Amino acid sequence: MTKLSPFLGAFVLSVIVAAAAQTTIPMGTIIPVELNTTIDAKKSKPGKAITATVAQDVPLYNGSTIKAGTKVLGELLSVTPAANSRPAAIALRFNKIVVSGKTALIATNLRALASPLQVQSAQSPTQFDNRWIRPWSQTTILIGGDVPGGGDVAYREAGTVERAGRTVGKSVFAGRWGVLSQVVRCPGEAALEGNGHPQALWVFSHDACGVFGYDVTLAHADRPNPEGNIVLASTKGDIKLRSGSALLLRVIGSIGQPSQKEE
Repeated sequence: MTKLSPFLGAFVLSVIVAAAAQTTIPMGTIIPVELNTTIDAKKSKPGKAITATVAQDVPLYNGSTIKAGTKVLGELLSVTPAANSRPAAIALRFNKIVVSGKTALIATNLRALASPLQVQSAQSPTQFDNRWIRPWSQTTILIGGDVPGGGDVAYREAGTVERAGRTVGKSVFAGRWGVLSQVVRCPGEAALEGNGHPQALWVFSHDACGVFGYDVTLAHADRPNPEGNIVLASTKGDIKLRSGSALLLRVIGSIGQPSQKEE
């Protein structure tokens, strides 16, 4: 058996370490995604594959970036349709991400969810903007926060995100508009890593927590399942999460090494 020279061995080791670093997503990282799959409590079955797409570049505080367009994969774990006085409920998880053409394991919880209508509204110019104003000059109101009808205001031309005259982040463009802001802790949420660093929030405010535009609540939001199981319960009728919905996923488990090549 041929032995590696000390120099060659050190080189190979450095390549392995560098490759691992490129696939490491720090704990606490928020990943904004757009849902590609419709989930219907009346029709969808457990085991249904779920896919989503990263909606804006996610700069990681270890120096790397998750690119917009990256695929995030998951599955529907359980479905309980509404019946009589029993509300509908679904459980799902996003546990895989495609990195450099390979699928790697990840655990996430859900910080915020918004309907496609909410997403469209957050990407449209405010009422005091001209409808035909150039996209890079538009002002938009982001989803969530404690402001009735909306949250942070993104001034694209100025490159800032503001709340009540205070700058809380910046508006960015990298093939698609988004925002970078430091988030605040959701009610009942334990202190998490990443809160001191700017996070990619896409169409959400820096303090957006919970569900927007759906008659749904996020069960046990203050006690995230360590496996990344997300449970949603209806407050009215059945649950139908439409393709085009926006989610803020938060990394709660370190990413695994690529498990298989993505076709």
